Amino acid sequence: MSLKPISLALQGGGAHGAFTWGVLDYLLEHSDLDIKAITATSAGAMNAVALVSGYLNGGRDGARALLEAFWRDMSDRSAPLSAASAVAPAFGPFTPFAMFQALTNIASPYDLNPFDYNPLQQSLRKLIDFDQLRAETEIDLFIASTNVETGKARIFKTHEIDEKAILSSACLPQVFKAVEVDGTPLWDGGYVGNPALFPLFYADVPRDMLIVHINPLVRKGTPKTASAILDRLNEITFNASLISELRSIAFVQKLLDENWLADRIQSKYRKLFIHAIRADIELCELSIETKYDTSWRFLKDLRDRGRQAAEVWNDHHIGKVGRESSVDIRKEFLEDD
Repeated sequence: MSLKPISLALQGGGAHGAFTWGVLDYLLEHSDLDIKAITATSAGAMNAVALVSGYLNGGRDGARALLEAFWRDMSDRSAPLSAASAVAPAFGPFTPFAMFQALTNIASPYDLNPFDYNPLQQSLRKLIDFDQLRAETEIDLFIASTNVETGKARIFKTHEIDEKAILSSACLPQVFKAVEVDGTPLWDGGYVGNPALFPLFYADVPRDMLIVHINPLVRKGTPKTASAILDRLNEITFNASLISELRSIAFVQKLLDENWLADRIQSKYRKLFIHAIRADIELCELSIETKYDTSWRFLKDLRDRGRQAAEVWNDHHIGKVGRESSVDIRKEFLEDD
């Protein structure tokens, strides 16, 4: 089987990252893609290091096994939170999530979580060998966090990736204390790169880029309840940086296609082939509070949705990898209907 080199771009979005787990699980099992680079944020970063670490010790099967072990461990460690979600209907509109959200509006994690407990940290320590990952992987990794002081993206490259890099990329400001790296406080990278695409522009990586979405880009209808409005604002916010970068890619591709660049400038750019597995249909009925639902049943359901989405993409678009984009960036991401 002739493998097709590709770069992955993995979005963050809490427990909905299990959808990406499903996408990766299917592609590792059935596709002929050769993953050469991954840019990722938050839950995407978790999937990235689990995939790479598992691959180092067992190839594709090892990657699939460690991805499942990682999400299972996260579910087990977050069981009390999932139990609270399960009884939410008994509270009517005053669900545990709604009460927690109200509480975080008046108190910070420095008050509510003074010992900075984070189940992700324990899962990373149990399952990921960062020393081996940095020393042995041939997959280029780019993990995004947000610099609290400047608001700029902080990109961790393969040789810099450790426990703190992943914790910072997944650091929700309302839940966890900022993660300090070299004296700089960092938050969840979703605010400035979800995921950050620009590292793939300048690195020696495949020109094919597959974006795995978990935040719906399109949601029909006007939200009218407080929770629905919050849901949509969250989706728009966490898609904004990605759409901005896609707009830049579309502009450069247009310049290249129409030969608007001088030869000396054109040589500095290259044509990219963009592919995408979107979650508009698969995840659109899920509310923001489900991003905190780490019950094993829910995570497995998300995994299965991801596998189905990956199967559809693989059946219809795998043949375009290496030859052309399978999505029209301007039409699918930028133009208003």
